[in-house]
Amino acid sequence: MAGALLEMTDDNFTQLVSQGLVLVDFFAEWCGPCHMQTPILEQLAAEMKDQVRVFKLDIEAAQKTTTQFQVTSVPTLILFKDGKEWKRVVGLRDLATLKTLIQSASK
Repeated sequence: MAGALLEMTDDNFTQLVSQGLVLVDFFAEWCGPCHMQTPILEQLAAEMKDQVRVFKLDIEAAQKTTTQFQVTSVPTLILFKDGKEWKRVVGLRDLATLKTLIQSASK
């Protein structure tokens, strides 16, 4: 995985989302739109690195967290603010939409 995206697991999820703005991409390797979302997220992570951290979470490897947040479709992007779910979007999203999402949470 290139760019500024990091992977998270069930084991480190709570710690990684506990502070600040964190965008989590719930994805699956077999998901075509998920592969299309990745370069957009890499660009977002690079351009907004001072405002948000961006992580990927494989739904098949992290079933506990996937179940906890009732993720049933991929890609699902959940924005966490200080450990709490702030906003969720399902499906492929463009860079402008994601930037607006981050900026609205930063207020």
